[in-house]
Amino acid sequence: MGCLLVLLLAMAACCTAPLLMSATAGQSGSTGGPVDAKAAGIPERMLTAYTSGAAQITEYVPDCEGMRWQILAGIARVESDHAAGKQISPAGDITPPITGHRLDGSGAGGNTSAFPDTDDGRWDGDSTYERAVGPFQFLPDTFRAYGKDGNGDGTISPHNADDAAVSAAVYLCGAGRDLNNREELRAAIYVYNHSQAYVDDVISGIDRYDALGASPDAPSGNAGVVVAAALAQQGIPYSWGGGGPSGATTGICCSPRGQDGRTVTGFDCSGLTQYAYAKVGITLPRTAAAQAGVGKRIPASAGYGALQPGDLVFYGYSPTSDASIHHVGIYLGDGQMINAPRPGLPVRIDPVTAMSGYAGGARPL
Repeated sequence: MGCLLVLLLAMAACCTAPLLMSATAGQSGSTGGPVDAKAAGIPERMLTAYTSGAAQITEYVPDCEGMRWQILAGIARVESDHAAGKQISPAGDITPPITGHRLDGSGAGGNTSAFPDTDDGRWDGDSTYERAVGPFQFLPDTFRAYGKDGNGDGTISPHNADDAAVSAAVYLCGAGRDLNNREELRAAIYVYNHSQAYVDDVISGIDRYDALGASPDAPSGNAGVVVAAALAQQGIPYSWGGGGPSGATTGICCSPRGQDGRTVTGFDCSGLTQYAYAKVGITLPRTAAAQAGVGKRIPASAGYGALQPGDLVFYGYSPTSDASIHHVGIYLGDGQMINAPRPGLPVRIDPVTAMSGYAGGARPL
């Protein structure tokens, strides 16, 4: 019975809702400094392709402004999770090739329109119907129109990370968009996929990547102690049910994503906040939902602007119901938080907009 109780408590603190997202890759974008590929959750070779693709855009679309690696990463995160599970050679070739559902109008994968083959199966292995190909999931006909040689090897393939990245940059830039403009950026992503939900998903990833390497100024007093304690845990693995006032610990089995926390020493979201607040003598409850009852409650209706550095920030399935809260982070200022996002991702900085279901905050200090 005691083990069951612990399991239920940890599940209530699950911190595993999907984000709407170490070796240092040494890449820099137009925002922030050098990018930690592991903290970003991007394979180093893919991050290299994104930065190279963005840098080459002026060669192909001189009037395009604002193209950066974060935009390409936002697209590839949704399309292929950065070629997850595939091998990426030093030259950027991805094996086995990434191919989507057969676009025969059968409804598989959400497709209800038939797209007859245009490449005789050259890239998608299907000589009857089209399939989206590569880490950016181009239709063969589209890639044929926009494909570029991103690594100078004399071949152009949607299954090469460098070629695919620069081709996606060219496609997104069109005749010369200003992607620094939020509305033009959204319009470009909509051209890529005619779905506002898709646009929102890609934008959330771009916002998170934009925030990497740009930490706000540390607050003073107890809030500064809490923030510093949490920031010092960056890179520590997520552990389902792990962490607490004394620091990182092994967790329990098993999260909705299947992680056995007993094999991982780290933090889940509420374990991290317990640890940081223990540094100023405040004992928080174990679950994210219970932590919402500590100190001054800040309703979601007050907006993000009501938050102060050091505040707890919550996310729930129903923003007005504390019982539905499933995730908690610590607000840093400038629209960012430090949190333990979910299994497979380390403690890291995210924009507060990176997760849906904002449920307000709490000020224990």
